[in-house]
Amino acid sequence: MGDWIVEQITKTFITEDRYKLFIQGFTNTMIIVFAAAIIGVILGILVAVVRVSHSQNDKPNFILKLMNKICSFYLAIFRGTPIIVQLMIIYYIVFLNAGIHNRLIAAIVGFGFNSGAYVAEIVRAGIMAVDKGQTEAGRSLGFSSVVTMRLIILPQAIKNILPALGNEFITLIKETAVAGTISVMDFTMAADSVRIRTMDALFPLLFVALVYFIIIWIFTKSLGVLERRMRKGDNR
Repeated sequence: MGDWIVEQITKTFITEDRYKLFIQGFTNTMIIVFAAAIIGVILGILVAVVRVSHSQNDKPNFILKLMNKICSFYLAIFRGTPIIVQLMIIYYIVFLNAGIHNRLIAAIVGFGFNSGAYVAEIVRAGIMAVDKGQTEAGRSLGFSSVVTMRLIILPQAIKNILPALGNEFITLIKETAVAGTISVMDFTMAADSVRIRTMDALFPLLFVALVYFIIIWIFTKSLGVLERRMRKGDNR
């Protein structure tokens, strides 16, 4: 048994320096995850603010109506189509026709826009859950609607939706496993490349699954600690 394990480890990681494939794949996956998360949060907040502003405005102007229609179309497209199809369209149609051949950037854009659509709905729900009196209080203090949203409404909304945002981040981590669809050497594709070379799927795939599990477990525990600290702050 011991000799078999050593043999599996050797041919999975040591032979032909195959560990470098896993390092490259893990690095690319983490780049995609964090860059896409930043894009998703920024885009999601902007879309949510536009949609809430439109719904709470009795007489929205033409620009606000147009922005709301664009945001609604964006949400319908990215929430209504598979992420794999989105990645293919972004790289093979948009990027290649624009003369851009960077698959990693295409993956970041694809996952970022996809995540942003879900973050937008999460943030919108959080904003709508904040008492309208908070907005009126901010305006009575002389704050503009933008400042009121930034300083008063959004901080309360983010605190309320933190668990949902955490779940979206976890989903994003797992979804990046399909980045290989556009031939990005992500963590999962690295394992599959090793599997093809060794003709053995057990060790490479179990190793990748274990690493994903550890990352998500650490993040989940960290999120739980953050939530408890925020609840303690509310009780003071």
